[in-house]
Amino acid sequence: MTEQNTKNISSVPIDAFSNLRITSIWTFLMSVQWSEPWLIGLLVFHGVCLFLTVLTCRYYRAQICHFLLIVGLVYSAEYLNELAAKNWRSFSDFQYFDSKGMFISLVYSIPLLLNAVIIVMIWVYRTFSTMTELKTLQLKRKARTEKREKAD
Repeated sequence: MTEQNTKNISSVPIDAFSNLRITSIWTFLMSVQWSEPWLIGLLVFHGVCLFLTVLTCRYYRAQICHFLLIVGLVYSAEYLNELAAKNWRSFSDFQYFDSKGMFISLVYSIPLLLNAVIIVMIWVYRTFSTMTELKTLQLKRKARTEKREKAD
C-alpha cells in the first residue's frame, strides 16, 4: 500500500500500450504520434501563423488584428482542451488531452505565445526607432533655430 502511494506520478505512461515513462517535457513530446493528420494540420497552422507574423511586419493594423486573434486563440485553449478531451476518439488514436492542459499548452498555446512575443518585440523595436527618429528631428530643428538666432 505504501509502495503504491510513493509511486512517482510523473512516471506514469501516457497510454496503456507503451512502456515509455513520462519524466520530462522532452519525453512527453517524443511519445506523441506526430504522424497523425490533425497534428500535422496543427503544425501547418503554426507555420501559417508564423508566416503571417512575418508578413504583417509592415502593416500595423493587420498585425494588431493578427495579435488579437492569437491572444484570443490562446485564451480559448482551456475550452478547446475540454472539447478535445470529450471527443478525442473522433480525430485521434490516443487521449492526449489531460485535465491540467499540459499537451495543449505545449503544442498549441506556447507556439502561439511565441508569435505574440515576436509581434511585441517588433512593436518595441518600432517604438524605439520612432523615438530615435523624433529626437534626431528635434535636435536638427533646435540646431537650425540656434543657427538662425546667431545669424540675426
